Amino acid sequence: MKKEKVTTATQIRRVIAYIVLVIITILCLFWFYILFINSTRSHAELTKGFTLLPSSFIAKNLGNVLLHGTLPIARGMLNSLLISASSAILTTYFSAMTAFAIHAYRFRGRKAIFTFILAIMMIPTQVTSLGFVRLMTSMNLMDNFIPLIVPSIAAPVVFFYMKQSMDATLPASLMEAARIDGASEVRIFNTIVIPLMKPAIAVQAIFAFVSTWNNYFLPALILHKDYMKTLPILIAQLRAADFLKFDMGQVYATIAFSIFPVIVVYLLLSKYIVGGTTAGAVKG
Repeated sequence: MKKEKVTTATQIRRVIAYIVLVIITILCLFWFYILFINSTRSHAELTKGFTLLPSSFIAKNLGNVLLHGTLPIARGMLNSLLISASSAILTTYFSAMTAFAIHAYRFRGRKAIFTFILAIMMIPTQVTSLGFVRLMTSMNLMDNFIPLIVPSIAAPVVFFYMKQSMDATLPASLMEAARIDGASEVRIFNTIVIPLMKPAIAVQAIFAFVSTWNNYFLPALILHKDYMKTLPILIAQLRAADFLKFDMGQVYATIAFSIFPVIVVYLLLSKYIVGGTTAGAVKG
């Protein structure tokens, strides 16, 4: 009887958990659905109010934005892809390399360096933005992608996550065995550590890509020419158009167009999220 009661209670809790998860999933996806529905409607239809049914203006909205618009939305998409992909690759690789150095080697000042890197996490981007813009101006790097890509090498948040993941999943005995076999430190990192850390790297690559893709503040300070701007800046310019040129259908179509690459990245790397997040959160 007790086993039957325990089994029944477990099943009830499981059903309740699934119901709650389904409700949360619907609530999360509902806003994406509304976005795509609105992207299929014209400006006149949008002014009439809310509806759950799609319309037939998606092709016209995208055509007006991509082919007949005054802003280079397609070029902005390529700019955002280049900056986001480059930043994701650099930040995950070099943050993993830094975490490997702190995790694998015992040297004087190791804890102080770790503490210093964590302290940098507390400094907001806005505090250093003025000095950063002045530096880029003096180096003639305004309207250039380099200031938006190269600084991503130093990412304290990604470093901290990688360090925690290595503490949980990267045994010292494995590295010692590789050294005994004659492997160099660079080879150990590239052929042993990187494959072993693939789930954590994939998770951080997703977060880095999405963060850079949605970044508006720093690109708006660095990029001034329309053909160099990223999608968030161009979308803001679309929304800021005067009354005669403002078209809400085009704005919604551009936003839907802009989140498509993010969805693709999530779909490609989503299988690593749960495993990578768990590995980074639990220290073995």
